[in-house]
Amino acid sequence: MTVRFPSWQPAMLLLATGCAGPMVETARLPALAPPSAWRTDAGPTAPIDIAWWQGFGDGTLTALVEKALANNPDIGIAMGRVREAQANEQLARAQLLPTLDVSAAGARSRSVNAFGLPVEQNAVQPQIQIAWEADIFGRLADQRAAARAIYFASQAARDGVRLSVAGATANAYITLLGLDARLEVARATLAARSESLRVATSRVERGYSPKLELQQARAEYEATAQIIPQIELAISRVENTLSQLTGDPPATITRGLSLDKLHKPLIGEGLPSALLRRRPDIAQAEYQLAGADKSLAAARKRFLPQVRLSAAAGAAISTLLSDPITIWSAGGSVLAPLFEGGRLTAQAEAAGAQRDQAAFAYRRTVLTGLREVEDALATAKRVDEQIGQAAAQRDALAEALRLASNRYREGYSPYLEQLDAQRGLLSVQLTLVQLQADALTARVQLYQAMGGGWSEESILQATRD
Repeated sequence: MTVRFPSWQPAMLLLATGCAGPMVETARLPALAPPSAWRTDAGPTAPIDIAWWQGFGDGTLTALVEKALANNPDIGIAMGRVREAQANEQLARAQLLPTLDVSAAGARSRSVNAFGLPVEQNAVQPQIQIAWEADIFGRLADQRAAARAIYFASQAARDGVRLSVAGATANAYITLLGLDARLEVARATLAARSESLRVATSRVERGYSPKLELQQARAEYEATAQIIPQIELAISRVENTLSQLTGDPPATITRGLSLDKLHKPLIGEGLPSALLRRRPDIAQAEYQLAGADKSLAAARKRFLPQVRLSAAAGAAISTLLSDPITIWSAGGSVLAPLFEGGRLTAQAEAAGAQRDQAAFAYRRTVLTGLREVEDALATAKRVDEQIGQAAAQRDALAEALRLASNRYREGYSPYLEQLDAQRGLLSVQLTLVQLQADALTARVQLYQAMGGGWSEESILQATRD
């Protein structure tokens, strides 16, 4: 089937190809070159496994993370968005294909013919219709490319949510073990304070010490006792958080290894330049920018003519006819905007603004990713150094407390020396536990910052499948 246009239409179409709407000014951002190396020396490194949480050597931690990845509602929401984006991409692709419809009309009628006689007939008219928009200028192809980029962006967003949920679960579990260790320190200290209170009571009753020492011992005992319910409250809240992350109502969380038994995995390897392909949020921002570029191109091409072709074929069948009559039609149309009241221009400007937003968002995401890796590297290194210093301080204070306690029992020093040593030891013990937890959570944050073993190939492979 050939559709013939008047002789002036091809010339008009050729002229229109050179004017795809007004030029839309967009932001020009300077190139962003990642540094050649990280500011902080990472030391020994190892490849990042996609299941990086197994590197801590705790089966309970592994089970919690995997349960969160399977049941977390945020991941389910992200998967729903992927499905929606995929459907929109399929819809945009379908716009490039012709539509084929079939219809059938039937009727029974009684009328009067030219001779004044009644006539009855049974009639049916089946018909097939086909319509197609010829995407001469590529507007529909640009719309399809934009939808495809958004589909890819939704997959990267889903993977980003999965990484975030895994990191939050691992961090919460490590925090929970840290609180358990702090609770153990507080209870041991409370037992020691109870013994000190007993000794002070005995010495006051025998007249060896003034009542002031007894009140000091009792006050220190109560101060330590107040720490325990505070830690227990924090434990309950973290358990509730972990339950929510794993998709369960609040419940007690089973523990595996203690905090000091968790493995401290090596820092993940990777250069700053590789980060651009290893973080799902950066890939998401890049796909969104690509989609915005294609949407802008499609918006500018709305100023160009739209060419539509259509055809129909069918038959008229009636009891008044000896044989069916075939019917058909074919045609085409060109729709070119002449006056839209500024609507198309406004749409193009809006698309240009959205493209600028996507460009700045991509730049911000890259800068944020580089900063997060640097922060995590510095935290891991400096916290490791603090752990050694805090351990040495704890040993020194433990020895000071032993000497002060012996001197107090022998009556060579006041209770204040022992009290100061107790306070200092409790403080550094709690600090050391916190540093040990911080060292482990710094590894979790570093794994997240480096993408957690994610690769853009996972998106492309899923699309091919």
